[in-house]
Amino acid sequence: MQPTRTLLDKFFLFIKGLAMGAANKVPGVSGGVVAFVAGFYEEFIYSLQKINLKALKLILNGRFVSFYRYINGRFLGLLLLGMLVSYFSVSKLLDFFIAKNELYVWATFFGMILGSIYYIAKDYDHWNRKTVSFCLLGVLIGISLSFLSPAKQNDNLIFVFFCGIISVSGMTLPGLSGSFILILLGNYVLLLVDSVNALYDTLAEVFRKDFSFVKNSERIKMLKILGVFTLGSVTGLVTLSHLLSYVLKHFKYITTAIILGFIGGSLGVVWPWKKTIYKLDTQGEIMIDSAGEKIIVNYQRFIPHIKDTQTWISIGFIILGVLIVLALDWYGKKTIKNG
Repeated sequence: MQPTRTLLDKFFLFIKGLAMGAANKVPGVSGGVVAFVAGFYEEFIYSLQKINLKALKLILNGRFVSFYRYINGRFLGLLLLGMLVSYFSVSKLLDFFIAKNELYVWATFFGMILGSIYYIAKDYDHWNRKTVSFCLLGVLIGISLSFLSPAKQNDNLIFVFFCGIISVSGMTLPGLSGSFILILLGNYVLLLVDSVNALYDTLAEVFRKDFSFVKNSERIKMLKILGVFTLGSVTGLVTLSHLLSYVLKHFKYITTAIILGFIGGSLGVVWPWKKTIYKLDTQGEIMIDSAGEKIIVNYQRFIPHIKDTQTWISIGFIILGVLIVLALDWYGKKTIKNG
């Protein structure tokens, strides 16, 4: 049976969806961390697990209300709505701040991940030789990802479908950034910039009753790529949720240890002090995507100067990020206490 939700709970669930959507789009940041810290990660995974053969039979039999209740539709609907709205609004605002004050944005995210590690670790009292080993394995994998070199862009539809499966990892696996994985696979710009812009332009034209896009072969190609990518994302979301549901049920403490290590290892990806490495053409000029944005391929990290004023401002934003997570923790405890 679905838990009863007040109007305020629904509003905050929508806000959490916004936060997950924004986090998923930023390379190095995982929306799954938002779910973990905000206290709805397990409900999210178990609700996704309900999208199975039984759910399909309910739809085929026309039992839509039963289907909605079975998959915890109110919870998933509000969360996914928040993510969708975020993709076309909050994430755009985030892009603006990254363009204007990239250092401070990364510092805030770095602080939020530090706070997340504290949040998960403070109540974890199952440390032993096995869990420590798995935690270190998570750290090693997280650090290794930050040193991989990106591949070249590939618009093969089978590969795009595979990218869709991989991209949802940031939603289901705390600490693993789906956007950063797409950068490593070479398809971040193609799938999260160009194809989304194609959809946005198409919807704008349809709203104006302009259907000339059907004769635009490049636009149709981008929409097809986006459709395959979306199908892969849905497939990955459902299959990964079933796998994670089983793992959480049978190996909860080991899984938590790996997640802790993985989030710790991902700190290298969101290290605030780094120089952006852009994609260059044969003349050595920075390449621009269809949206007019510079194409990022990786980052070169460095140790900041302690006497630099920006360094101390950045540290202040790191502290702010930690405080945001602690505030979420406080709100969660208050909600449980009052509930």
